[in-house]
Order: sequence, then C-alpha cells, then structure tokens
Amino acid sequence: MAERDPLERLRRMRRLATGLLLAMSALFVAARLLQHRAPWLAFAAAFAEAAMVGALADWFAVTALFRHPLGLPIPHTAIIPRNKDRIGANIAQFLEHNFITHEVLRSELAQVDFAGGAARWLAREENSKAVAERLAGAVPALLKMVEDRDAGEFVRKAMASALQDVRLAPMLGQILSVLVAGRQHVRLLQRVLAMVARTLEENRDYLRQKVHEHSPRWMPRMIDDKFFERLMDGLQSILDDLGDEDSEWRARFQAALEDLIEQLAHSPEYEEKLRGMLARGLAHPVFREYVGDVWQDIRERLQADADLPESRTTGYLQRGLAAFARTLAENDTIRERLNGWLREFVADAVVERRGLIVAVVQRVIDKWDAETIARKLELQVGSDLQFIRINGTLVGGVVGLLLYCASLLLSR
Repeated sequence: MAERDPLERLRRMRRLATGLLLAMSALFVAARLLQHRAPWLAFAAAFAEAAMVGALADWFAVTALFRHPLGLPIPHTAIIPRNKDRIGANIAQFLEHNFITHEVLRSELAQVDFAGGAARWLAREENSKAVAERLAGAVPALLKMVEDRDAGEFVRKAMASALQDVRLAPMLGQILSVLVAGRQHVRLLQRVLAMVARTLEENRDYLRQKVHEHSPRWMPRMIDDKFFERLMDGLQSILDDLGDEDSEWRARFQAALEDLIEQLAHSPEYEEKLRGMLARGLAHPVFREYVGDVWQDIRERLQADADLPESRTTGYLQRGLAAFARTLAENDTIRERLNGWLREFVADAVVERRGLIVAVVQRVIDKWDAETIARKLELQVGSDLQFIRINGTLVGGVVGLLLYCASLLLSR
C-alpha cells in the first residue's frame, strides 16, 4: 500500500515518456514518406529524428542507473545494484556528517517547545488522570521488588552518604544560635522545666518509696520523710531558679549554652563525637528495625490504596501533575530553562549515538539485495527521472531542427 502511489506515478510517467518517443517515431516515418509531396515536412522529419535520438539516449541513461538496458550486460550499466554496498556507506556518512550534527539539531530543535507542549497536554484532565493511573498502577509492582531489609539498608546508606560532607557540629551550632537569637531556647527551657516539675509531682509517691528503699534500716521513717521533703523542695527551688531570668542558675545555663555554641563551631572534638554518635545510631539494630517497620507500613498502605476504585494515590498524583502543568505554563523562565535543557539533552544524546544510527541505516541497506535497493530508489526518484526522457526528446528535437536549418543555410 505504501508503494502504490509512487509505483502508479512512475508507471504513468514512463507511459508518457515512451508515448512521446513513439509519437516522434511516427512523425519521422510520416514526414519521410510524405516529404516528396510537401517539402516543408523535411523540417518535421529533422525534428523527429533528433527527438528520437535524444529520447533513446536518455532512456538508456535512466535505465542504466537501475538495471541493464534490454537485459544486456553492457559495461557501466545497472550502476545502483552493482554499487549498493558503497551507496549504503555513502548514505550513512552523508547522514552522519550533514544531518546528525550539533549545529543542525540545535537549529531544528530551537523552535520546539517541549515544556509548553507537555504543560498543555498535562493540563487536560483526561491526560493527567491517565498518567496518574499509570504511575499509581506501577506502585504495587515496584513495592514488591523491594524487601524490608533492603529498604532499611538503603535508607541508612542514603542518610550516611547525604551527611558525609556535612559538618554536623557547626550546623548544630547554627541551629542553636538561631534559637538563642529568637529566645526560643527560653521557651524550650520553660517547657522542659514545667514538664520536669509535673513529672516530679505526678510521681511523688513513687519517688518517696524509692528513697525509703535506699535508706538505712535503722533510720526512723519520720526522718526519712523529712529528708525526702527537703530533697523535693530543693529540686523545686532549682527549677524555680532556672525559670527566673535573673537567677544564677539561668546565668549559668545561658553561659553554658553560649560556650556550647562556640565549641560546636570550632572544636573538632565535637564534630568527631557527633559523627560517632550518628554512625552508631544508623548502624544500630533498633534503627534498622524501625526503618523496616516504617517501610512495611508504608508499603501495606500504598498497596491497599492502589486496589481501591478511587485511589488517593492517583488523586494526589493527578493534582500534582495538574499543578505542575499550570506552573510550567505560567512561568516563562522555568519553561525556557527546561526547554533549553531538553534541547541540549536531545541534541547531545542523538549526536553521541549517531554512529549507532548510521550503522543501522547501513546494515539495513546491506541486507537488501540488488533488485530491492534498485526498486526502492526507482520508486522514489524514477518518476522524476522520466522528465529527463521527456526533456531529452523535446530538446533533442529542437537541437536537431536547428542543426538542419543551419545545414540548409551553409549549403547555399
């Protein structure tokens, strides 16, 4: 079906060129036969004679490209079938050096709005929903491929790798500095003090019992109770002093916090201690088990949601894609940057693999036999080549007529 139109066009042009040759032959015969009655027919005979020569010469030239004329093995005919391998190599090299280059691809891709097209496509609800459903449908299969132990190990290694180049002590010092600058450390201290005081009060009987258990047996209970009350009063007094901004305890706390911030910023010992604590924490079995449990819970929830007719995962993905499309359509800067990156990526990817592309072209041509490549090329350019035959017939006739007239002038 793909070759029907080119083949029909080729046949039509062949019939036209051949018909013109036959017409010139008929004109030549008629002119020669009737020339004695009408001498002016000599001009027609000269025209027809030269036209036949031109038509036959161009028929031979066109036919010789694709096959042996009349099946005769004349030298330097059937040029394309005899040189198909060289033609394949030349076509591949032509594509590689004239089409698959950075300059050509960048020029052609410069007007392509990849990001805008994607934004407009995703902005349509049916498209974003289809993409979201595909993504959500792939979630269960992907989750089944990941074991709980593998997930825990992946998270541990990812965290360790992400924090490898981070200086933990200065970062912690900066966080504390921000808290101190905003007096958030005071609020945090007050909450901690209130929590401690509440804990002491709620566990007063338990603490009293513990004091009695660790007191000497010979000590009277009354003295033990008084010791406990004084102990509790002392602890409450310390908590009250820490809560008072003008107290000595608050001043000591503030000085200790500022000294800690200074040490975190400049002391390598703190950095080493923090890294050691982090490494031990990430390698601890409890952490691995916790990550595994979290991953298992997430996986079960996602798998259960994927089976629902109205999956929340699909809804989240669809809304996210729609929001992404709107943002991309409204932000010219981001869209242009994304287009630039995509154009460069496509150009680089194609150029880097142009050797593979041209190799495919050459391999396909090499697999064709001589008849196949001749037929395919003739279907593409054969109809245009028939114009050579037509033009050769007419131009040859005109030239022959002019030469005949010139010979008459020279014979006088």
